[in-house]
Amino acid sequence: MSDLFAGLPQEREAPRRTPEPERPQPARPLADRLRPVTLAGVVGQEHLTGPDGVLSRMVASGSLGSMIFWGPPGTGKTTVARLLASQVDLAFEQISAIFSGVADLKKVFEAARLRRQNGRQTLLFVDEIHRFNRAQQDSFLPVMEDGTVVLVGATTENPSFELNAALLSRARVLTFRPHDGVSLAGLLDRAEAAEARPLPVDEEARAVLLRMADGDGRAILTLAEEVWRAAKPGETFDAARLQEIVQRRAPVYDKGQDGHYNLISALHKAVRGSDPDAALYWLCRMFDAGESPLFLGRRLVRMASEDIGLADPQALVVANAAKDAYDFLGSPEGELALAEAAVYLATAPKSNAVYTAYKAAMRAAREHGSLLPPKHILNAPTGLMRDEGYGAGYAYDHDAPDAFSGQDYFPDAMGRQSFYRPIDRGAESAIGERMRRWARLRAERGSATPGRSG
Repeated sequence: MSDLFAGLPQEREAPRRTPEPERPQPARPLADRLRPVTLAGVVGQEHLTGPDGVLSRMVASGSLGSMIFWGPPGTGKTTVARLLASQVDLAFEQISAIFSGVADLKKVFEAARLRRQNGRQTLLFVDEIHRFNRAQQDSFLPVMEDGTVVLVGATTENPSFELNAALLSRARVLTFRPHDGVSLAGLLDRAEAAEARPLPVDEEARAVLLRMADGDGRAILTLAEEVWRAAKPGETFDAARLQEIVQRRAPVYDKGQDGHYNLISALHKAVRGSDPDAALYWLCRMFDAGESPLFLGRRLVRMASEDIGLADPQALVVANAAKDAYDFLGSPEGELALAEAAVYLATAPKSNAVYTAYKAAMRAAREHGSLLPPKHILNAPTGLMRDEGYGAGYAYDHDAPDAFSGQDYFPDAMGRQSFYRPIDRGAESAIGERMRRWARLRAERGSATPGRSG
């Protein structure tokens, strides 16, 4: 048999290759490795995920409704959505409004419909849902209404301003809180247990690291990884060296604690005290600390109402315009508009007359909350109401000289009250003069009008 193949070229045996050693898989990020596997393991959102939390109750019932998760980054919104799907046995689908369009939504909805036909509902998690436009947000309504999907949208922006009313009416808004020092410290403890080694920092540096995270749970774990990578054997970082290593400066204060309230109080007092230079200083301190400029804008609007009022009616217009300008321009361009408003408010004439009047009127409203308006100022759309005296004796002010009748508008049992007392500064001095003139006319005409006098 061997002669048959004599002289033929022989097939060479392929050289054997030495198998390449398997490459180790890259280590998963610490934040991913420490991701909780049950709602009870979620840190910092006990009002939602604790034994008596809203989400824990939903899971116990075995049924979920559509929800909007509102809160800052790193508070567990995505993790909680995944846990809800797994614990109620729903298919989990995740999209981001940043990278998705109408075509992507149609594919997701069609896949969810097919699952539903096969007896399984879909939890659709939409990250940054506020970035969808009105038409895109409206596209969720039919699949929410017919139960094709349970929508869980995540947003860092106020849903009242960024989401359609129709969408909000079909979803419950749940607020995720920034991590406080206790929950961030708990995450660090978990990280050290997972790594089986302590973080190479002293106590002061550890406190600075917690502040650097600024309420973000993912950030504290990422920072911890950076520290472990940077430390040489036996090395321990102090606060100064820590900031050099991670290249991040600790916030000047904790936005959720005393520093936050101390600085906003200082800004408010400087504005009230008509010191524009101090107002600018405290405003810039808060900018530098990472305070939300929109929070500062809202506080400036409040200062305009509380401390300036009608002494300069433009103050509220300027403050509100500055808030809107920042919302339009963003940072850092929009910060100048808030600085302009702070200077305007600090240099405006001051009056708390409206603020004082409002508080006095509120006390009276609570004390006399059961009193009815006098019948002569009530409309009488039916004959029965006219027979009951509704509208009888009402004097139409535009028919009176100076468009002022002088009649009484308070409940019968109260008589006239005086809440608002304008000060003699700025535009409010002119208001005060008009009110004094009306008081004289009221005294002259009140008894002669069909309505009651004061």
